[in-house]
Amino acid sequence: MSVSFGSPFGLVGAILRSAHRVATRLFVQEGEGRIEDRTVDRVQLARTVLGAAATIALILAYNVDPNRWEDAAYGGAAQLIIAPFVLIIAAPLVIIGFIYYAPPHLRPHLRSRLRAPLKAVGWYVLTLVVIGAILVPTALTVDADDGKSWWEYLLAVASLIVIVWGLPFFFMASLYSARSAFNSAQVHPMLPPVLTMALVWVFAAFSLIGDGMPGGPPIVQFCSTLGGPLSVTAVSLWELRRMRTRFGVTLRA
Repeated sequence: MSVSFGSPFGLVGAILRSAHRVATRLFVQEGEGRIEDRTVDRVQLARTVLGAAATIALILAYNVDPNRWEDAAYGGAAQLIIAPFVLIIAAPLVIIGFIYYAPPHLRPHLRSRLRAPLKAVGWYVLTLVVIGAILVPTALTVDADDGKSWWEYLLAVASLIVIVWGLPFFFMASLYSARSAFNSAQVHPMLPPVLTMALVWVFAAFSLIGDGMPGGPPIVQFCSTLGGPLSVTAVSLWELRRMRTRFGVTLRA
């Protein structure tokens, strides 16, 4: 039996599908030269699953603090939300170095393809501006106990739309922006793995500065702190090598 649109589940599903459709249209434009490699996708998924299992094992073995689970969950969600902001700040430096490393005759072509990432960044920033411009005035001015004027009703309706549709869209936009590195594959297929390596080491530095070394023996501290960044770097380097050897994609050629 199918779920009708008029039911609560049908309405929620329709809202989520709408937000997902718009988010993928804006932030999942991988480019004509993107390499479709299912082997790489499977290895990346396996690395993610093994990394999560290793984190759970380390928490159970050396840090049986009930709050640790909550901290890990909040940390994962925070990284998801923060990742696009880190990319907006750090990606220009990486992209400049990437283009500078390319042969001189390819640099104008790579620069001409920066329009797609810049558009994705613009849409992401616009999303934040619209959400903030609606929710912040609503929180500061609308009072349920007072009589409302027409503009307060209008602001309340706009806030409801932002909460119901805008926040799921923002979550999906953050997820896809981090995954596609703001559609950077449209510049060059090798650019997303390079940005992924830079991003994971930035997060590792932030985690070390903010939280310090985790508990446990030195080998456990090393694995907990550097295991994730090193494994992501290894997979990214393998992906770059596979592009070069299997698909003939290079930067210096």
